[in-house]
Amino acid sequence: MSSTSLQTIGAIKAYHHQAQHLVNNYLLADPFIPYTSVLTGIFLCKVVYDLCHFISNSHSKTYIILTKIQRIEWNNRGISTVHAIFISAMSLYFVFWSDLFSDRWHNDLVVFRSSRLSSLGLGLSIGYFIADLGMIFWKYPSLGGLEYIVHHSLSGVAVAYSLFSGEGQLYTYMVLISEITTPEINLRWYLDTAGMKKSMAYVVNGVFIFLAWLVMRMHIFGYALVFGVPAALGVMNLIWFGKIVRGVKKTLAKRCEC
Repeated sequence: MSSTSLQTIGAIKAYHHQAQHLVNNYLLADPFIPYTSVLTGIFLCKVVYDLCHFISNSHSKTYIILTKIQRIEWNNRGISTVHAIFISAMSLYFVFWSDLFSDRWHNDLVVFRSSRLSSLGLGLSIGYFIADLGMIFWKYPSLGGLEYIVHHSLSGVAVAYSLFSGEGQLYTYMVLISEITTPEINLRWYLDTAGMKKSMAYVVNGVFIFLAWLVMRMHIFGYALVFGVPAALGVMNLIWFGKIVRGVKKTLAKRCEC
């Protein structure tokens, strides 16, 4: 093996060691997690936004004919979808599979339990809420009206309290499971924007949204009341659910007429 190759390998190992040291001693260090995770969440939103633009611009025929504001919303919904998938997976893990909140392994009150990973997940989610709020204000009201500002503000404050206090993280993740419905909502917008409103995929997605929202967000409402903040979020969920029901009825009625 040449000396150049050995130097390259040595440099890679050195960078790897430095990166590992940075992550362990700063990014995932207990005192810094609430701050570094939020900043990382904001940064990752920017990364996902740029990736959505790059991939869509190269592979989507619909994207290239959209207006500027439609492209911004397209990419913004990409961020929303990635966040929803991530936080839903984290929530399902902590609520159903993690030992962190299991009474079999811990004797202290569940409301006071937290870990590096659970705090990291909440911090990344707060970063998303901040970034998305910024975009909503930037293009208001194109990316969402007052209801979105209220929703994101209440959600962000509630999650931030759980993160910085270390309290109620289990119940926070219970509420965040409801984000599992967000990718389907965004897919409905993508199908509509792509001119596929009359397709079977649009109908199936609409029915799935109805069922998923009924199961996840209506069931989550009970946990939301326990959590404290989301009485208002529950009312907003009911309003949006009513819009979904009307949309499903309208779509099915058009299909029957055909």
